[in-house]
Amino acid sequence: MTAISEMSEALSPAHEHSFDRSILARRMTVALLVALACTSYLSLTWGAAGTSAFTVFTDLLQGHEITLRDRVVLFDIRLPRLLMGILVGASLAVSGALMQGLFRNPLADPGLVGVSAGAGLGAISAIVLAGSLPTALAALFGYYLVPLAAFLGGWASTLVLYRVATRRGQTSVATMLLAGIALGALSGAVSGVLTYKADDAQLRDLTFWGMGSLAGATWSKLMIAGPIILLAISTAPFLGRGLNGLALGEAAARHLGVHVQRVKGLAILSVAAAIGAAVAVSGGIGFIGIVVPHLLRLSTGPDHRYLLPNAALLGAILLLLADIISRTVIAPAELPIGIVTATLGSPVFLWILLRRRGVLDM
Repeated sequence: MTAISEMSEALSPAHEHSFDRSILARRMTVALLVALACTSYLSLTWGAAGTSAFTVFTDLLQGHEITLRDRVVLFDIRLPRLLMGILVGASLAVSGALMQGLFRNPLADPGLVGVSAGAGLGAISAIVLAGSLPTALAALFGYYLVPLAAFLGGWASTLVLYRVATRRGQTSVATMLLAGIALGALSGAVSGVLTYKADDAQLRDLTFWGMGSLAGATWSKLMIAGPIILLAISTAPFLGRGLNGLALGEAAARHLGVHVQRVKGLAILSVAAAIGAAVAVSGGIGFIGIVVPHLLRLSTGPDHRYLLPNAALLGAILLLLADIISRTVIAPAELPIGIVTATLGSPVFLWILLRRRGVLDM
């Protein structure tokens, strides 16, 4: 009885700590939902046009006619931009959390597996080589050529990685990491060649696309990318328990009943779909995927059951805030959102590196 009592006393603080962390994570979810609602309202209200969402919705409720200008600004420009920002921010943050859990490294990033580089190569190819396509084919895809090429580039990168890293039904995470680095370098080299061949107008498009922006958000783009992103990030919470098991190592995870290969495959496919679709519609936006999961681990712990949904909320909030800054800081002009996220994310990333300097030294 004494041994049992001592064991119970030894385990109770850990259980109590875990219980407190779960409560804190749930409270964080509620706080993030409130913050997302407030940020969404600001995103609909602030901008160079000066249209107020509160005034427009009040007029609609009272049955008053709203002007054509307010209708266009709010419902055709700001609302699809808001929804696109939520989806892209959530996809970047959730993909970062999935990759960090898969590699068991809080400094991992979706770009490590080459998906972002592959999507970027697809978009650059479409921009530079569009004039070489047959007229009928170019007219068929039209405005959707660049997003479609970016999405296909991301998926092609994923298929190549799977082919290289999977052997006898088993996917090696280490091999995938190294293959992703090599694939990213190759994609960068080919992108450099295409950039060298581009004319002045194409170089301008490439420059602004590479910096990232939500300015091109439309309802049609949202209808294409939205279902893909939603499907990818809605799959992520079901991987929470499996990623918690992987944190102990693959052997320990198998003993706990985790289907390791299935978790790896679903995680990688979710990242490929989410990042491919996000890059296709918004261009290159950095630091959301690496910063958000780490900030949540510091505040609410590493439990992926809570980390993944909270990452989606915080990623959406941060990207919306960055978008508000990008379109108001030099209004009526607009700053590329990638510059804002890099400016704000770089100091946080350096702080993360300094905190983990002892772990990273070898």
